[in-house]
Amino acid sequence: MSKRSKPSKHLGRRVNAKTPGSSQGAVPITEFEAELLSGLKPLVHSELVAVAGIRLLPGTEPDALRFRFQGPLKNLQCLRTVVAVYATETFLLPRPKALLGHEHLQKLLALIKQVLYYDPKQKFRSFRFSAAGRDSTVFQRLAEEISKSTGLVFDPEEGELLLRLRPLAKGEGWEILLRLTPRPLSARAWRVCNMPGGLNATIAVAMLELADIRPQDRFLNAMCGSGTLLVERRLFGQAQRLVGCDLNPQALSCSKANLQAGGFANEIELYQADATNLDFAAESFDVIVADLPWGDAVGNHKANASMYPVFLTEMARLAAPQARLLVLTHEIRLFEKILAQQSQWRVKETIKVFHGGHYPHIYSLKRNMP
Repeated sequence: MSKRSKPSKHLGRRVNAKTPGSSQGAVPITEFEAELLSGLKPLVHSELVAVAGIRLLPGTEPDALRFRFQGPLKNLQCLRTVVAVYATETFLLPRPKALLGHEHLQKLLALIKQVLYYDPKQKFRSFRFSAAGRDSTVFQRLAEEISKSTGLVFDPEEGELLLRLRPLAKGEGWEILLRLTPRPLSARAWRVCNMPGGLNATIAVAMLELADIRPQDRFLNAMCGSGTLLVERRLFGQAQRLVGCDLNPQALSCSKANLQAGGFANEIELYQADATNLDFAAESFDVIVADLPWGDAVGNHKANASMYPVFLTEMARLAAPQARLLVLTHEIRLFEKILAQQSQWRVKETIKVFHGGHYPHIYSLKRNMP
């Protein structure tokens, strides 16, 4: 993944980066930070270049990318590989209390108003802080000033406009980050149903990007769960055929609800079926994706040891020549042992990602022809 330097051909088009005006004549926001899942940085960079035409700024954090951008904020609010995007501003002051001073307070309020002004459709109604000492009297007074100036309600637990404060290196000041959306971008609007162990949508997009999807593909999501891969695949565009299967009827109901919320319920075939024994003809699919059971929230190690090799054999039967198989699993030792013992699939690429407190791997596999 680290060798990926070209912008993704799937994740959007480059936009005309004109800077919108400000209602108060303030200098427009130009510096931002994309929060991401560890392991996905090259893919996030590719999407930022493709969609927003960004210029990277120095930074080595494994879970963030800093960049400069001049254009409509809505172009950053539609990103699919990031957890969230923040506008950033530096404040050269010794401690957060100094934010209550007139000059720094006006600078902070102007930053907040720009985020609200640039995209009024976001409809922020409340705000909160993420910072050490956020329960102190300093932050209580700061909350009063922000509420008075913006009309937003201070909700310390569920506030929609998230303000993060963190110290700069070497004690040179503080940085304030304002999330551009009421919810993280990874919390998709179409997700109205969840299942235990459900797949993070940003990882689903990463798997699909690695699959090199095409409009003519016949696409199978084995063990589809809540339908994350199905919805995200359809958001990439049309396919010749889109199929999801799961043995659990509750999972299929959840998939159907999410597909309905996404507007794709009538475009995707859903079947209650065992992914190790499917009633499809040989060579029926060009792309197959699966979030296999990890043995914690779903399944167990003993069952996985029996199921994984049978699954790979069945997917090889269903795979057309040159088919791509994308698998996510935390059963890394087991899966790699099984891969070494079979000759039907070869590994093209492996990416270690962060997901729900674990570090599973995405395996990009190609079908070995007899």
